[in-house]
This record gives sequence, structure tokens and C-alpha cells, in this order.
Amino acid sequence: MAGFRHEWKIEINAMDAAVIRSRLRAVAKEDAHGRGGKYEIRSLYFDNLKDKALREKIDGVNTREKFRIRYYNKDISLIKLEKKRKYNGLTGKESVLLSAEEVQKIAEGDNSFMVHSGKKLLAELYSKMQAQGLAPKTIVDYTREAFVYPEGNVRVTLDYNIRTGLGGTDFLNPDCVTIPAGDAGIIMEVKWDAFLPDIIRDAVQLPGRRAGAYSKYAACRIYG
Repeated sequence: MAGFRHEWKIEINAMDAAVIRSRLRAVAKEDAHGRGGKYEIRSLYFDNLKDKALREKIDGVNTREKFRIRYYNKDISLIKLEKKRKYNGLTGKESVLLSAEEVQKIAEGDNSFMVHSGKKLLAELYSKMQAQGLAPKTIVDYTREAFVYPEGNVRVTLDYNIRTGLGGTDFLNPDCVTIPAGDAGIIMEVKWDAFLPDIIRDAVQLPGRRAGAYSKYAACRIYG
């Protein structure tokens, strides 16, 4: 399906990560956007009072979506609103740039500007905030290591040090308090377009590890 990608999520441990990291360095390239292949991600996820996004994820609803705002390496000069969609096991993503001022207004509940912003995705979020009661719910922080492989447009990431902060008014404050998300471990994600090359398929294989439906957002809702 155009615009959608395949995705595996596999929960691993530190020893697994060391093995995967060594294999990928031999066959793939570190993401050039990172610092030594690593970067810090902060996201603000939206949900409603009935936990629609959380429940649909836990229940494995076949067609679902979630909204989040995200920036990298504490750099608030480049912030994106993203809508991630899931359909028949495939994932798709739309995004639009937001200013820090726009994000702070959203975090504080000042949403009137959204519908007249000229940004289609922002207007869609506003509509669903009104119709479904979506609102900023949880801050999710983590460290990501990323590797890329051109054939199949493959991207493999290792996400760890997953932390959470309730609410969202401090989202743009790099020093806002976040705490470990329970016993969340390391998540390996493998994403590709039409095909996954054998060299990468072999590199990410681990005995006894299987793809699952792990969600960093769900893990970060452990405290509310």
C-alpha cells in the first residue's frame, strides 16, 4: 500500500543489543542525523479520557491512529506533529512542522489557532480534539541508535532509557522531570518498504526473540 511500510518491534536485552549493534555496523550505516548514530527523542502523545489510543493498541485494533509531537536532541527549532497510522500490520506516517510557540499553546490548552493555521494535519488534530476529546497526555523520552540500509529503504533502531512524564505543559523544557517507565527494556524496530534484504533479516535474527506489539507510549502510561 502506497505510503505504508512494514514494521517489526522486538523487545531485547543489553546482550542482544550488543550483538545486533556489532552485526549492523558490519553491513549497514549509522544514521547520519545522529551523533555517532545516537540521538535523544522527546514525544508528547495525545489521548482522550477513555484512553482511546492506549486501548486500541492493547486490544490490537487492526486500523488505528495516534497523534504525537516530537523533537530531537533538545532542539526546539525543529518540532513535528505526526500522525502514525496502522493498517493490516503496515504503518504510515504524516507530519508537519510546528513552531515552539504553537506547541506551547497546544500544551497549555490554547487550541483556537489550530483550525486557521493553514496546516492540514494540525486542523485534523484540532477536529479530533473537539470530536474525540484528544488532549496532551504523556511525555515519552528515550535514546535511539539508528542504522540504515539502502536496498528496501531499511531502517533498524534500538530504543532504550525509556522515560515518562505526565501531562505536557513542560514538554519544551529540556530539564523537566521524567522517570523510568517501569522495567521497560530495549526495543529493536525494523522498518522497510517492499522487501527486507536477507543480509538485514539475518543480522536482526535472535534465538527466542519474536516480533510483538510493544508500545513505548503504553509502557509510559504505567503511572497514569
